[in-house]
Parts: sequence; C-alpha cells; structure tokens
Amino acid sequence: MNLIDTHAHIYQEDFQVDIDAVIARAKENGVSKIYLPNVDVPSIADLKALVQKDPLLFIPMMGLHPCYVKDDFEVQLNTIEKELRSGNYVAVGEIGIDLYWDKTFYAQQQEAFRRQIDWALELDLPIVIHARDSLKEIYEIMDEVSRPQLKGIFHCFSGNADDARKVINYGFKIGIGGVVTFKNSGLDKVLQEIDIKHIVIETDAPYLTPVPHRGKRNESSYVKLIAIRLAEIYGISLDEVAEITTQNAKEVFNFEL
Repeated sequence: MNLIDTHAHIYQEDFQVDIDAVIARAKENGVSKIYLPNVDVPSIADLKALVQKDPLLFIPMMGLHPCYVKDDFEVQLNTIEKELRSGNYVAVGEIGIDLYWDKTFYAQQQEAFRRQIDWALELDLPIVIHARDSLKEIYEIMDEVSRPQLKGIFHCFSGNADDARKVINYGFKIGIGGVVTFKNSGLDKVLQEIDIKHIVIETDAPYLTPVPHRGKRNESSYVKLIAIRLAEIYGISLDEVAEITTQNAKEVFNFEL
C-alpha cells in the first residue's frame, strides 16, 4: 500500500528532536512520499535540509504563504522566485489568501498570489492553494487567471459541495486532511457528493491532527487515519483509497513510485 501525504510542514522545529522516528512511523504506515510546502524565506533552509535527509521521501515546493505576507513581501518574493527557478521544486506552494487571522495585508496577499500563479504558469508547475476564510476571494482571482494548463490542489478544503464542484471545474484536486475525522466537520456529507477521483490526502502536520490524536502534534503517519475515514465514507477498502488517491496525486505532481 502506497500513501502520499501531499502537504506536511515536518521541517519545522516541532520535529527536530525526533525526526528519524517520525520518518520511520510514516514509512511503517505505507507513506511513500511527503510533499513539503514552503511558507517564507526563513523556512527555506530547514526545508532543504530535510529534503537532503531523504530525497526520495521528501519532495519540496516553493512559495510564500499568505500568513507570511507582510511589509517585506516584495523582498521575500524575490528570494523565493530565485529558489523556484533553480528547478529543484515540483510545485508553487503554499500560496493563496488567508483572511482568518489578519486582513491588514489583504491587498499584498492578492498581489503575492497573482505573481506566484504567473510563475507557475511560466514554469508549468502546479500550485497548492491556501484558502482560509477566503474562498470567494480566491475564486475571483482564479476566474481571471485560470488556464487549462494550470493545475494543483485546494489545500485543507473546508467548503460545501458547490465549492467542491467549482474547484473541480478549475481542474484542481481537493486536499482532505484530519478535519474529515472530526465529528461535526460536515466534510463527510460533502464528500458523499464528490467522486473520490478528485481527492488527495494530506496531513498539514503539525496542524489539524486527526482523531484519535486530535490536540496533539500531527505527523505524516497519520495520513493513514485520513485514508481509513475516506474508506468508510466511500464504502471501499483502504487499499482502494490508497490506490486512487495516489493516482490523483500523480496527476498533480507527475511522479513515479
């Protein structure tokens, strides 16, 4: 069984004390690839160091996360663009708009999002979109810039069935993580209206830890718990979930196992 964690931040400080054990647990639970989204310029060094530790397991993306878009975003984007153009990254991410924490830099978030989409189109790379409390704002930009060749993932999807269909119409996959295991999330009902061929699985570690570990640090081995919940929702086997979601991830990231 091969499972792909399409989104995890396990290069962060939370994991430095036990990263070898975290890696071992992931592999024991069938995880064959872990995609690492960058968040800002300071995170680049730790991300690259983790990739060097196991280049077959860890696959890096490069982008400026909307929560890190501040007054210096132009300077950060210049560095991130140089990194991206090195050719060592498989996607532009994590990028997007976040209006949950702070709306101060909304205009700058829009500019950073648009510019990074332009890079993705130029370099023929997928994008990974962060859309917290901002689906409407994301759609407005996507309706302008969407092209047949633009593909990617709406990370940590939390919308309704109509939102899911809109994402699919853009040609994107829907990233499902630990929230689907939460009792009152409502995601199970949304997914019952959406074919699993549009779903990829992710942990967003160390955040959004699935049940029964909710409240503790998340890690990539827990992607199996998400797959188990999807098997229950879709009424298919765990092996089928693994096979389908791995194929879906391959359609985005174009990798070989």
